[in-house]
Amino acid sequence: MREHRLCDEFGDDLAGGFGWIVEETTCRTCHALAADGGVLLIDPVDVPGLDERLAGSGEPRGVIQLIDRHNRDCSALAQRLEVPHHRVPFAGVPGAPFEVVRVAGIPGWREVALWWPAERTLVAGDALGTLPYFCEPGARVGVHPLLRLTPPRRLGGLEPLRVLCGHGEGVHGEEVADELRVVLARSRRALPAVLGHGWRWARSRD
Repeated sequence: MREHRLCDEFGDDLAGGFGWIVEETTCRTCHALAADGGVLLIDPVDVPGLDERLAGSGEPRGVIQLIDRHNRDCSALAQRLEVPHHRVPFAGVPGAPFEVVRVAGIPGWREVALWWPAERTLVAGDALGTLPYFCEPGARVGVHPLLRLTPPRRLGGLEPLRVLCGHGEGVHGEEVADELRVVLARSRRALPAVLGHGWRWARSRD
């Protein structure tokens, strides 16, 4: 049985979402976003009680896989819920309230992020994260180490109230947009500090 805990709950009965973190070294984080009576799963990992929790959020309408290598349980859940599986949907997700933002398109790494303007919510898979190996000391969110030389700077033009990510709890608050712009601007020069921070964190978990 996969141990997990809930996180990133926001919104009301009409629009909002919640997340769950699978308790493991990489802290895989998944989300369900609800709007207009429907709910979309983002990079999900199946856990006990998920179907019951989804039933209280709305009718399942799709599974969105943000990264080509984040297979997780996307396909299996889409089949079980009898909904479409949108795998790295560069062209967008029909009927969804999100804009799709391309953040990586190289061989072996195709990734999109979701921008939900009405809720000022940005959802990233691996491009952004909150675990220590993403962040320089003192930062709440950071760019994936392998993308720091070519960061997704287009995300800096958004004004998120929250950033939800695929590894670690999300960050919430009016200061998030400014924090995101800072970490994108510092992406290259902060790389040594990020690598050191991540190494110390990994050692502490041995």
